[in-house]
Amino acid sequence: MVGSLVTRPGQVQYGELLLGAGTPYRWRGITGWEDLPALDSGTAVRSDAHGAFPGGLLAQARTIGLDGLVIRAPRASVGAVVGALNAGTVPVEDERPFVAWLDDRGPLLAYARATRRAVPATLGYRLGTITGGALEFVATDPRRYELAARAASSMLPASEAGLSWPLAWPLSFGAPGSTGAVTAANVGDADTHPVIEFRGPVVRPSLTNIGTGDVLEYDIALAADDVLSIDTAAGTVVLNRTASRIYTATSRSVPEQTFTFPPGTSTLHFRAATGSSDPAASATVRYRSAYW
Repeated sequence: MVGSLVTRPGQVQYGELLLGAGTPYRWRGITGWEDLPALDSGTAVRSDAHGAFPGGLLAQARTIGLDGLVIRAPRASVGAVVGALNAGTVPVEDERPFVAWLDDRGPLLAYARATRRAVPATLGYRLGTITGGALEFVATDPRRYELAARAASSMLPASEAGLSWPLAWPLSFGAPGSTGAVTAANVGDADTHPVIEFRGPVVRPSLTNIGTGDVLEYDIALAADDVLSIDTAAGTVVLNRTASRIYTATSRSVPEQTFTFPPGTSTLHFRAATGSSDPAASATVRYRSAYW
């Protein structure tokens, strides 16, 4: 599980490397974690009046620094401890989970890569104490997320069975029907991108965010074993984990990367083509609450 090594405030986990309280690697401060990331502004200066026209604000990558790094170990093993730090912060192609727990709010998650490591080679090696080190990480997605992923599912709308005739006591209205609605609660303060899975059998599945009016709809027929997965952060639409089907998006669909859950509760409606009403069909959303 992501962040499984983090057990108390004052700890940071990057990949499988644990730093902070209870480890040989102590740090005095963390920068860029609680800060608002740098913003690119689309604000345009007015040519005919004072001020400017407000434009969109887009966050840049988040740079995180661990400053005042202190490494302590027995003199006989300080090299192995430094080697473990070096191995855990090598340049990598794919971002790794970065989890920081600072206070009573609990741990938060980002995905980052180590971009800088400074370990002063001083006489501290002889004493088993190295001071003045630093680490730097860059998260291309500047948002921070809760550790536990959330999920919610819905079937297609289905009416209730109603009363059976002749009437018998006690009255039975049959099994409850499905409204085709599902709610998603983003308890953070930033928009979050969900992953959506449509499972067949269903024809032309769609999901509508009632609050924003955004729709994702795909002109495709899914068999009982088919899964159409939409990663709205990556902007991909994949059938059965192998084949892209992004070209099946209908004219009602918004671009995948614009389909987000804003802070608060989003109400979503799962629908399909007329006549497509198999109760085995479903739509599932998976997401994490997001924070700036």
